[in-house]
Amino acid sequence: MESLQKSKKFWLVNLFLLFCFLAIVAIIKFGPNILSKLPPSLSSSLPKIISKKPSVKIASEVAKFKSEEEFKKYLEKSEETFEGGYGIAPMGLGMEERAVTLEAPDIAAAPQAAEKAVAPERVSETTVQVAGIDEPDIVKTDGTKIYFSSDMPVFRSQPEPIEPMPLVDEKRAIAPGNPGIIPPRYEAETKIVKAFPPADLEKIATIEKTGNLLLEDNILVIFSNQDIYGFDVSDPKNPQQKWKLGLQTRNRLITSRLYKGKIYLFTQTSVNSVRPCPISVLEGSTNLTVKCIDIYHPITSVPVDVAFTAMALDPSSGSIDKTTSFVGSSSSSVVYMSQDNLFITYTYTDDMIGFFYKLFKEEASDLVSSDIIQRLEKIKDYDISSRAKWIEIQTILEEYKNSLDDDKRLKMENEFTNRMSDFVQKNARALEKTGIAKIDLSDMEVAATGGVPGRPLNQFSLDEYKGHLRMATTTGQQWMFGVRPNESVNDIYVLDKNLETVGSVLDLGLGERIYSARFIENKGYLVTFKQIDPFYVLDLSDPENPEKKGELKIPGYSSYLHPITKDKILGIGREGQKVKVSLFDVSNPANPTELDKYMLNEYWSEVESTHHAFLLDTKHQVFFLPGSQGGYVFSYKTDLLQLTKAVSDIRAKRAIYLDDYLYIVGEDKIAVLNELDWEKVNELEF
Repeated sequence: MESLQKSKKFWLVNLFLLFCFLAIVAIIKFGPNILSKLPPSLSSSLPKIISKKPSVKIASEVAKFKSEEEFKKYLEKSEETFEGGYGIAPMGLGMEERAVTLEAPDIAAAPQAAEKAVAPERVSETTVQVAGIDEPDIVKTDGTKIYFSSDMPVFRSQPEPIEPMPLVDEKRAIAPGNPGIIPPRYEAETKIVKAFPPADLEKIATIEKTGNLLLEDNILVIFSNQDIYGFDVSDPKNPQQKWKLGLQTRNRLITSRLYKGKIYLFTQTSVNSVRPCPISVLEGSTNLTVKCIDIYHPITSVPVDVAFTAMALDPSSGSIDKTTSFVGSSSSSVVYMSQDNLFITYTYTDDMIGFFYKLFKEEASDLVSSDIIQRLEKIKDYDISSRAKWIEIQTILEEYKNSLDDDKRLKMENEFTNRMSDFVQKNARALEKTGIAKIDLSDMEVAATGGVPGRPLNQFSLDEYKGHLRMATTTGQQWMFGVRPNESVNDIYVLDKNLETVGSVLDLGLGERIYSARFIENKGYLVTFKQIDPFYVLDLSDPENPEKKGELKIPGYSSYLHPITKDKILGIGREGQKVKVSLFDVSNPANPTELDKYMLNEYWSEVESTHHAFLLDTKHQVFFLPGSQGGYVFSYKTDLLQLTKAVSDIRAKRAIYLDDYLYIVGEDKIAVLNELDWEKVNELEF
């Protein structure tokens, strides 16, 4: 009986260790969204970042591979440390903001003289994060036409075949000479609509491709799955495909931007460890293959299973101007672009073996003999993979546990579990890290790399202002070693032009996570949430001494923040099961207030997932947001939120304004409202 009990306990010990190992592997391999790039790994001093000026040293040196063999060796080293480069990642990819009023377009170059006399003086743009940098979306306008990429299937009849269809079988035989019946096709399309003046509202053409759109002069770019198309729409009734680019196998498009006549594309390529380079990225009008000697990597080892490529594309020809490539880790990446630089982030888990050894040495050394600590330290420095190291650790700990009697073994297991939980809580910032690559737009070369603890929510978590990058992260939402920190933390980091941390604001919203962030010049705004919505106002005027100035706690949360005026911030999110719109007064940063709020009888708005669905019209002091039951126009005059107009009979997706007309674009129709009296003046059903 005693031998049976020992055997049973032996297997329980093995199962316990196996559980720890599998938990770590699961975190590393399947942690929610992660992506990476070439930034260097963060130093082990990250936990010391609990001060105003955290003692964080980031290895920032980068180099290009000299050969394929060097690339292979780098991959091997990465696998030894990070088990293939998988890790914990950002919570999502977000989007951008800000509607911009354009000057009247240059009509002189327009192909049709009839449009010269009716071009609007006011034309809205897609709501983006940075003014002047356009982002792809399903709706674009040039002031006279609307381009709408719809997911709603369109019925298309098939042409009859010239040859008779063959006989099938006796029950389904087709009579000789009968061409048979070919089922219709249901396909989505991009619609071209003559929009201005409203009386002439008409669908004038379609393109049998769908996807997010960018519009530069008379070239409409459609990002359709693995293909990118450039259509000449100078004759809008007869769009012509001008070029096509296809992503090669193992590639995917992360996102794109349009700035000063150039489209910036960002792709991710899975790395083949047997033949990691050259990397084939694009084929079609322009072929793009990246050589080994043109791929950047940080000097310090980082998780690697993909290569990122950033490139500048000429929309008129589809040709690639400049490119840069660098290694990183897969899943989701956050891309932020300022008017000077491009930033790509990746979030990963640092060396788990080193972390585990540190746990034993600092928190559990009294639970094992000094000999065990020494053996663990030796394993940490072995030149073998993390998986092999972990097997060695398992063997050592199993042997030690088997040397204990039942009482001591039970005590050790309970003590270790509790100490591990405390250690993970104290050191979460050292394990969850996000690397950053900075690319100079002038030459498309890597200008700097760096990193911070935690993970960003989306692109609004990053912002560059006067040479400093501000970044908001959450740490402690992920499981590590089978446990999760008792409290998550939210931090703001300020990095200089070399991406070295010079200041921080730590521990905002303990136990919560970031739901939205916004940086506007010297101010920052952050919303965290668990049960209430703390709205934080940050003073970032001194990069080395950023500070929290004010805090407002209210029910619900805001998942999108948009500046209405210099001192007014609009928040869109939820309270309970309803969409909530809040208007915040931040004129006194130390005492932010909620001027007004409106509870919309909707469970969801697309603004919660993409800022492109939001539209601000400052002339009429209104904004638009879509819901599941229709489209809504709100007024914010006199610091009050008033529902000015609700349109119920439309599957609303977006809105634009042309002069004083608001066009609500839906899957099923376009409705045009006169902003002077909010009466419907026309509509077009699809």
